[in-house]
Amino acid sequence: MNEDSAFGPATRIVHHAYTPPAGFVAPQPGVFKASTVIFPNVAAMRSREWKDKSGYTYGLHGTPTTFILEERLCALEGGLQCVLVPSGLAAIANVALALLRPGDEVLIPDNAYGPSKDLANGELARFGIRHVLYDPLDPADLAARITSATRLVWLEAPGSVTMEFPDLCEQVRICRARGVMSALDNTWGAGLAFAPFDLGGDGSGSLAVDVSVHALTKYPSGGGDVLMGSVITRDLALHMKIKLTHMRLGLGIAANDAEAVLRALPSIGLRYRAHDAAARQLALWMRQQSAVAQVLHPALPGAPGHAHWRALCGAANHGDGAAAGLFSVMIDARYSQAQVDAFCDGLRLFKLGYSWGGPMSLVVPYQLASMRSRPVPHLQPGTLVRFSVGLEEVEDLRQDLQQAMARAFGAV
Repeated sequence: MNEDSAFGPATRIVHHAYTPPAGFVAPQPGVFKASTVIFPNVAAMRSREWKDKSGYTYGLHGTPTTFILEERLCALEGGLQCVLVPSGLAAIANVALALLRPGDEVLIPDNAYGPSKDLANGELARFGIRHVLYDPLDPADLAARITSATRLVWLEAPGSVTMEFPDLCEQVRICRARGVMSALDNTWGAGLAFAPFDLGGDGSGSLAVDVSVHALTKYPSGGGDVLMGSVITRDLALHMKIKLTHMRLGLGIAANDAEAVLRALPSIGLRYRAHDAAARQLALWMRQQSAVAQVLHPALPGAPGHAHWRALCGAANHGDGAAAGLFSVMIDARYSQAQVDAFCDGLRLFKLGYSWGGPMSLVVPYQLASMRSRPVPHLQPGTLVRFSVGLEEVEDLRQDLQQAMARAFGAV
């Protein structure tokens, strides 16, 4: 007689003793959902360590699903440790709160992701942490702004929306020479355009950022349906600072979201190259349009920071190098904001929406004056529009741009 038969139906369902046989192997990892983790005995409960992945203690500290995703992301970016958070912005916040304290100073490029600057203006300022904006295209300006209070320098390659590509290697050298930690928003590069922990390209890791944050919302997930971020490091002590803050903030991700990223990761290289190729074709076509004063794409000669992109991304990737499927344009100043808005509204395939890296092409008009605190002489006068190129047919997207420009700007 089955020993469970002495229990009532509800108890038998909850406490059923069956365990499936071990040894099941499939292309995709299993999805483990748990808040509570069951221990075999008190000794195991007391001895397990949540910090080093040697065992499981509570769902928030990791499951087989999240551990696998962390390790695969480390393989993608060349890191050794990873924590997962609910968004790219959460990754930035996790780093800032782990490494900065009252009286410290953080340097942020003037073209950084807007919410990162908002975090510095808001929560960090209230915690007594000062931030300073620096010119991302002038390493000397970065060096001049580092003080004895500077603890962290944020880097972006390229800059958000305006797409300037900095001399990332020189920026990291400056940080190292001054003993200041560097953290890179590597969402655009995605671990594919260049190696954040091997910027020298010789495999030694002698020139590396200290921290790489990644909005997995973009290329790793690839579907426009997941919010997630990662923080990747190579130094164990630094990782533990970030991990302890991660624990104290109660940051965690959903198992089904981890599953979605795990399913998408094997195709990230193929998708990245497809986005890249389509974006370059459309960016070159936009350069020929009379309504466009400037095209901002790091891989295009003449774009701000192109030589730095070529040196880093071209050297690491044979042929034409690698770049994300993003570009921006400056619509000529002779056209009004209303006309630019009408152009964006008139697009049929490019949808109005934030984010990028998904299958659908997106467009956003920006008001640049509200986004920059310093002059931007390398940008032509006009109105900025950013395009995220999806996975549609390039010719269909080109025709969509052409018809919307004709309607908004007249014959072009």
